[in-house]
Amino acid sequence: MRILSNLIILFCLVGFSMQAQKEVFKIEDGNFQYKGEPIHIYSGEMHYSRIPKPYWRHRMKMVKAMGLNAITTYVFWNYHNTAPGEWDWTSGNKNLQEYIKMAEEEGLFVIVRPGPYVCAEWEFGGYPWWLQKNPELKIRQNNEAFLDSCRTYINELATQIKPLQVNKGGNVIMVQAENEFGSFVSQREDIAAEDHKAYKQKIFKMLKESGLEGPFFTSDGTWLFEGGAVEGALPTANGENNVNNLKKAVNKYHHNEGPYMVAEFYPGWLDHWAEPFTRIGADAIAKQTEVYLKNEVDFNFYMVHGGTNFAFTSGANYNEDHDIQPDITSYDYDAPISEPGWVTPKYTAIRELMKKYVAYDIPEIPKQIPVISIPEIKLDKKQSALKMIKKSEPVIADTPMSFEALDQGYGYVLYRKKFTQPINGKLQIPGLRDFATVYVNGKYVGKLNRMNNEYEMDIKIPFNGSLEILVENMGRINYGAKMTENKKGIISAVSINDYEISGGWEMYKAPFKDSPKVKASEEIKEKLPVVYSGNFDLYEIGDTFLDMQDWGKGIVFINGHNLGRYWNVGPQQTLYLPGCWLKEKGNEITIFEQLNEDSKSTISGLVKPILESLSQ
Repeated sequence: MRILSNLIILFCLVGFSMQAQKEVFKIEDGNFQYKGEPIHIYSGEMHYSRIPKPYWRHRMKMVKAMGLNAITTYVFWNYHNTAPGEWDWTSGNKNLQEYIKMAEEEGLFVIVRPGPYVCAEWEFGGYPWWLQKNPELKIRQNNEAFLDSCRTYINELATQIKPLQVNKGGNVIMVQAENEFGSFVSQREDIAAEDHKAYKQKIFKMLKESGLEGPFFTSDGTWLFEGGAVEGALPTANGENNVNNLKKAVNKYHHNEGPYMVAEFYPGWLDHWAEPFTRIGADAIAKQTEVYLKNEVDFNFYMVHGGTNFAFTSGANYNEDHDIQPDITSYDYDAPISEPGWVTPKYTAIRELMKKYVAYDIPEIPKQIPVISIPEIKLDKKQSALKMIKKSEPVIADTPMSFEALDQGYGYVLYRKKFTQPINGKLQIPGLRDFATVYVNGKYVGKLNRMNNEYEMDIKIPFNGSLEILVENMGRINYGAKMTENKKGIISAVSINDYEISGGWEMYKAPFKDSPKVKASEEIKEKLPVVYSGNFDLYEIGDTFLDMQDWGKGIVFINGHNLGRYWNVGPQQTLYLPGCWLKEKGNEITIFEQLNEDSKSTISGLVKPILESLSQ
């Protein structure tokens, strides 16, 4: 009996030891606990997709030197699931596992926010554009088609995250369950409360069944916990400055105890084209940080470092005055670490404060990445963008087709219609999504702009004339009730004088997935879109900022990298060009300029960004 008793005791001890090993990090007794001891989480959010991979480690060292012990990142479903059934976790900036492992090497915990919805001023809030091609699918609802797609994504994501969880020896300490769902509940009162509840519970169940262990948390405004909180996950607050409000809301939905965390503490804010750049003072942020520290409130700076919305990744908002408010390419966010990774007064203030409150060592600030000016880059080749686009085979239909119907996610589409009879009057495109330049017989006649609610213009089309409409997708809405209405291009009938124009529409796809090749040079009339190109060498390599102040509207490629959109309305008048994408010999720049109000022959690089200059 004694032998049997000893064996039972031994098995119990082994079982307890294994259980303890599994729970390296947990939420217990109102605290975050790591290896059995209470700890605080002082995190900064930055997204691997918005930082050139060669700079990941530098930015992590910057976070560590600011006094934080964790980083938080969203995972963008559409960034990895590039087409149905196609997944990419390795190319470019997409290696999530490497990002997480690098953070561990730098002594940082990682908090993962997988969505499926992420907001983040990111195109479509992270959803793949092609979900909209399924007529049975209802975005972010208790809908079988949508939930099936979410399950596929979550299971695929889990294969990347599971081995890196803290209880398996990694550094991923928490996983978010959905994101700001309380906001969506308040915005979509047309959906039954029981359906909202069923949706969030099913997403939470998928996350757990995928093999992700948590601990899990939700993230909402404190007044929105009723819609967003889910049993079994820690409720955390977004933008809550009042500690009493925070504790009151968390206690209500978490067994009358903490821990208490502000999962989105905003040191800056997002920015739209044609609106003033937002600035928040360093003193105000330092003061609020100290309030949290004194009251033992954990926090995550959203964003500690914003980075850049490269290529076509920026999202959009809307309000009562603007049907769309596209986000600028820079995601500087007025964050403590600026877009190119520089120390700011806000950074310094927080760093000095953290030194007073944390017991762990705070390392020295890493050296700034070199910055260079480029006095002149010659653009010695240019071609008509319309001719280039029309070299592709058109899709022909009776009515204009959306980007989605054309199986295209981003970029531009040229819509063309021939007329056998003359027609004058009011061109009406109520379904424009989002920006269009209009041409008759190859001549520019005007532009339409969803941002300014401009959907019609006067037009004269002669006998045997042609109408061409070059439409740009400026980013799908990522927040609010209208997020579910996100098709692009021309999504409804085109009319002239209220008569629908149908039959024989030609649509030429121009996704600009890769840098266009300019093989020769030709003269192009002003106000016709053009593609410029040039080559240049450098004496030294460093970051720079392309000066776009004299340009109109378009995109820029450097050595095959799409730097993102520029637009002369501001406030952003430069494009961040990371030095890691440059080389000493044989650099290539390609610029697609849609407005082309005057011919260009050169472009230059500045040593400082221009982010606060509105032109109208």
